[in-house]
Amino acid sequence: MPPEVLTPLDAAFLAMEAGGAAEAPRMRFYETLLAAELFVVLEEEAGETLRPRLFDIEEGRFVLAFDTDERLAGFLDAPAPYAALSGRRLAAALAGRAVGVGFNLGAGPAQTLLPAAAVDWLAAMSEPEAAGEARLREVGPPAGAPAALIAAIAARVEAMAGAIGAAWLAAARFEDGTERLTLAVAGAAPEAEAELAEAFTEAANFSQARLDLAFLAADAPALGAFARFGLRFDPPPLPAPEPRQAAPAAPGSDPARPPILR
Repeated sequence: MPPEVLTPLDAAFLAMEAGGAAEAPRMRFYETLLAAELFVVLEEEAGETLRPRLFDIEEGRFVLAFDTDERLAGFLDAPAPYAALSGRRLAAALAGRAVGVGFNLGAGPAQTLLPAAAVDWLAAMSEPEAAGEARLREVGPPAGAPAALIAAIAARVEAMAGAIGAAWLAAARFEDGTERLTLAVAGAAPEAEAELAEAFTEAANFSQARLDLAFLAADAPALGAFARFGLRFDPPPLPAPEPRQAAPAAPGSDPARPPILR
């Protein structure tokens, strides 16, 4: 059999193990985990709500999640209902329930038990802070923005084709005298803002940086200042739809091209 292809979660896990006590590869693993699509075993077919199947073992209560559906199928003895959702959504759903997550058990190098306390911590890493009430006064270049934060924002935006128009990182000064790095996001659908905020909050938290978010309409007065002074991030364009081939016309259906009789 050909060797199994490593997934991004496998690669991040191996880098974390190779890094020993180093914090950066460990944070990168958790960052990858939150962004990954995970296949979660359910109690019943998904409806309006998801009910992950709970497994009680010596280490505690866990749900099972895999980063490919092939790995999930290989672990189970019989077909079972499952759902695909991001690690971010899974952590949020389990936070505070004293439930951990077993990842890729029996499949691939990234086999690990994430205890309930770690799940709660991951959920907190994705939770945006409440927006302040201070009004924006002026916008300037993002001097001193950490390179890790810039790279993390770029990685998030790279995965947002069609979700946002563009984003700008700048130093924003507010009427209460504070100055904070702020990411202005344009072109986001209102119903997507909560999940986008979680993704950018993760980028800041895993980069150990403070970041404010501003979702702006295309005609917002502040957008011009962010576009002028900010560092711009553009998502990749959506892939063009494949052209549809027209079905061949039936003989005789085109008056200009009568059928050929043989």
